[in-house]
Amino acid sequence: MKTLVALVAWCILFVLCWPLALLVLVLWPLAWLVSLPFRLVGVTFSALFAFLHALLMLPARLLGARPRAMATPA
Repeated sequence: MKTLVALVAWCILFVLCWPLALLVLVLWPLAWLVSLPFRLVGVTFSALFAFLHALLMLPARLLGARPRAMATPA
């Protein structure tokens, strides 16, 4: 669905301003390559925080505490 929305948005941009649409088409892969290190850092920090949470909660789990169910947003 995201791909379809992006394609329709690009087609509208192409009709309104074709040089800008072609520039976006050329620069999009470069922007994706620049964002890769930031995604890797985000995944790394997410895994690190999950590990720290599991490590800090280990004594309670060993003593028989059960993890709480995730609260659903209202």
